[in-house]
Amino acid sequence: MTDTPASNITELTVSELAGSLKKTIETNFDHVRVRGELGRVTIARSGHMYADIKDDKAVLNTVMWKGSVSRLPFKPEEGLEVVAEGRLSIYAGRSNYQMIADFMRPAGAGALMALLEERKKKLAAEGLFDERHKKRLPYLPRTVGVVTSPTGAVIRDILHRIRERFPVRVILWPALVQGDSAAGQIEAAIRGFNAMTGDDRPDVLIVGRGGGSIEDLWPFNEENVVRAAFESEIPLISAVGHETDTTLIDYVSDARAPTPTGAAEIAVPVRSDLLLSIEERGQSLKRALARRVRHDRDRLRASRLPRLETLLTQKNQRIDHLDASLRSGLSGAIKSKQIIFARSAGRLRIEPLKLEARRARQALGEASSRATPALKRKIESHRTALASKANLLQALSYQATLDRGFAIVKDASGDVLRTSDGLAPGQALSVTLADGSFDAEVTSDSQKPKPTPKKPAPAKTPAPPKPDTPQGSLF
Repeated sequence: MTDTPASNITELTVSELAGSLKKTIETNFDHVRVRGELGRVTIARSGHMYADIKDDKAVLNTVMWKGSVSRLPFKPEEGLEVVAEGRLSIYAGRSNYQMIADFMRPAGAGALMALLEERKKKLAAEGLFDERHKKRLPYLPRTVGVVTSPTGAVIRDILHRIRERFPVRVILWPALVQGDSAAGQIEAAIRGFNAMTGDDRPDVLIVGRGGGSIEDLWPFNEENVVRAAFESEIPLISAVGHETDTTLIDYVSDARAPTPTGAAEIAVPVRSDLLLSIEERGQSLKRALARRVRHDRDRLRASRLPRLETLLTQKNQRIDHLDASLRSGLSGAIKSKQIIFARSAGRLRIEPLKLEARRARQALGEASSRATPALKRKIESHRTALASKANLLQALSYQATLDRGFAIVKDASGDVLRTSDGLAPGQALSVTLADGSFDAEVTSDSQKPKPTPKKPAPAKTPAPPKPDTPQGSLF
C-alpha cells in the first residue's frame, strides 16, 4: 500500500468551512442593493417574509424580518419589480446564501403606478368609489377636524384660511404624512375622530399634506387609509398634494380639494359674504313688507263704505224708475184686460148654460134610478155570504166540541195534553170545559185503559151550500 504524500493544507470540518464562508460573505457584502423581480413571496405566521428576487439568469433567496416587513410602504406581490437593500449571509443548514433585507421598495415610479392602478381597480370593484356613498358636507360646521403633520405648512395654511373666512373651532390630530408608519397614524386619526362623542366631535374632517413624489404620497394610497376614509361617518375632505396629484383617498372622500387651502375654503363659507347676504335679504324683506303695507292700505281704502247719501240717492233713483215702469205697465195691463173682457162678454149667453144644466140634471136622475136596485142586490148578496160563513165557523169551532162533553187539559206550562204518557202524581193540570176552567192534580200514575170498541161516529150534518154571490153593478 502506497503512503499518501503529506500536505500542508489545514483540515476543516464542514461547520468550520461554512462559518468561514459566512464570515467572509457578511464582511465583504455587509450592505448591498439588488434590483429584480419578486418571485415566490411568503409571509409566515411569525410575520417574517421569505421571497425570491430574480432576473432571467439567477435567483436570490431573500429574508425580511417582521419589524422590517411592518414598515414596508407597499404590499410585496409576485411579479413586482423591486429594489431591496440589506446584507448577504449564508444559511449553513442548506448550504446556500441569502439576502437579509432591511428595506424594499418598488423599482421606480412605473412599478408604483402599476400597483396603484391595480389597487384602484380592486377598490372600485368593491364599490368604495360609488357616488351613492358620498355624504353631504355641512354648510356651517362648528368644529373642523384636521389630520396632518403638526409642524408642516399645511396646518398653518388651513388655520389661516379658516380664520379669514369664518372662524370656527379647529382640532388637529397629529400624524406623519410620509414614511413607513404614516399610513397607520393617518388611519388611527380618522377612526379616532369618528370615535369621539359630545361637543368635541368634528362636523367635517380635512385629511391633507403638501405636494411630493408618488413615493411621498404613497401612504394615502394604502388600503387601510382608504377604507378608514370610506367608513368615516363624518364627512371627509381630501387635500393631498397639488391639484395635479391624485391619490386613492381622493376617490373615496366626500369632497376633494386641490390644495389644503382649498379644503379650508370648502369646509367653511365666507363670513363677510354671509353678513352681506343677510343684509341684502333684510333690505329685500323690508322693501317687500313696505309694498305689502301700501297694497293693503290701497285695498282698505277701496273697500271703505261710501256715504249714506250716495247710497240712498242711487236707491231713490232706482225706486223712481221702478215706480214709473210699474204705473205704465199696470195701465197697459188694465186696458188689455178690459178689451179681452169685452170680447168674452159678447160671447157669453144664459140659454146655453140653462140647456147644459137641464142635461146634467136628467143624467143624474137616470143614474140614481139605476143605482138603487143594484145597491140593494149587492147588499143582499153580501148578507147571504156572511150568514153561510158564520154557520161554517160555528160548526168548525172548538167550543162546539166542548159543548158535546169534551174537555181541554193543559200542563203547568200551558201545553195541551193529548195522551196520559209522562203524567206523575202531584202534577198540576188545567182543565177547560164548555162553561169554564178549573185546576186539577194528578193523584196516581197514569195507566192506559184497555182498548174498547169504537162507537160509530154520528153522521156529520152537511154544511149548507155556500150561496152564490150575485154579481152586479150600480148601473
